[in-house]
Amino acid sequence: MGKTILVETSARHVHLSQTDLETLFGKGYVLTNKKDLSQPGQFACQEKVTVVGPKGETKMSILGPTRAQTQVEVSLTDARSLGIKALIRESGDIEGTAGCKLIGPAGEVEITCGVIAAKRHIHMTPADAKEFGVQDKDVVSVEVKSADRSLVFGDVVCRVSDSYALAMHIDTDESNAAGAPSEGTIIK
Repeated sequence: MGKTILVETSARHVHLSQTDLETLFGKGYVLTNKKDLSQPGQFACQEKVTVVGPKGETKMSILGPTRAQTQVEVSLTDARSLGIKALIRESGDIEGTAGCKLIGPAGEVEITCGVIAAKRHIHMTPADAKEFGVQDKDVVSVEVKSADRSLVFGDVVCRVSDSYALAMHIDTDESNAAGAPSEGTIIK
């Protein structure tokens, strides 16, 4: 068996642009870091917003720092509950995706696109990529083992950057299907 990769469950969350952050929370508002995440510079925030779709709404955590575009990441189960058709996309690839309403304490924002179910992926440094024999945007399979729910995830995108730390991200639906695995192995 090869070198293992940390597998993390990425629950539903929102990335906000600075403009949308200020509309939702007030002019000049700055996000409050609640907890650093495994990816360098990324953090879970104290603040939450309400995400509203045609069939329902739910409060979601915000991840910081702010981004160029607002994006809402949900599982396919979340999307059905909200009544939104979420396309499976890589983070940042939001053109042609569904929109929704976001409600904060100071205002509301209607985004015309940006709701996605994140494509499963592995963050890795160039040194990690070399060790695993992959390149940026390669698609691999990853075997995860857990009590009574081991499986192989196909269609896993390798994302390579000096600013990443080695970790695979799956959503809550995928994590539940595999019994909340903690590590995996690339089997290509």
